[in-house]
Amino acid sequence: MDDAALPITDHLAELRKRLGWIVAALVGGTLLSFNQAETIFGFLVKPVIEALPEGTKLIAIKPTEIFFTYLKCALLAGFVLSLPVFFFQVWRFVAPGLYPNERHAAIPFVACSTLLFGGGAIFGYLIVFPVIFGFFTSFDSSFAESAWTMQEVFSLTTRLFLAFGVAFELPIAVFFLAVSGIVSARQLLAGTPYAVLAMFVVGAMLTPPDFVSQIMLALPMVVLYLLGVGVAWLFGPDRGRTDANDDETPTA
Repeated sequence: MDDAALPITDHLAELRKRLGWIVAALVGGTLLSFNQAETIFGFLVKPVIEALPEGTKLIAIKPTEIFFTYLKCALLAGFVLSLPVFFFQVWRFVAPGLYPNERHAAIPFVACSTLLFGGGAIFGYLIVFPVIFGFFTSFDSSFAESAWTMQEVFSLTTRLFLAFGVAFELPIAVFFLAVSGIVSARQLLAGTPYAVLAMFVVGAMLTPPDFVSQIMLALPMVVLYLLGVGVAWLFGPDRGRTDANDDETPTA
């Protein structure tokens, strides 16, 4: 009984250690970002300000709204700064379950994961944000004019920022599903129609209730899913078996 409990205890201790490093990196990044929270907030909501009528400012309707919005902004910046540490600790946690030749891929994993998240966030910020907020302000009329609060704008932009960042991690997830043997690249390709449906559902859940943002999140996810399937086919464990079977077919 003790022998069976020991591995679970070891795993929990290892998980606690990795979470400790992640939390420490998050706190450190947040503290470093707090003094620049106003600048970071201004950069984050720039597409919103440009979509609003000229001269319009965001408003704060609660006494604590500005302070807590800046605090959340610093927390978001700290999270982004701590991403390499986060992905490295995730790799260190799963590395004991990998083959020896796979355990040395920590740097490529951390680099690719960080770049994919950053690429998704930048794509959302530069391409999607102006379209979405321009769409919302297009409904202004002589009867109503957009007057958005800091809290609501920050909440929506953060939600989209993280949604696009996480969505662009899809090739990594697909690759690991194939490499771990849970599903093969051929099965993933055959399940593409179901994956596309799931991506549009996820896009509807993560974005505001409008078809524009849903489509602009779902379409890149479809492309990234197919990219992940292609990479999994090239490097997955079933590639060698497929090639061997192809070589044996003429003889049979």
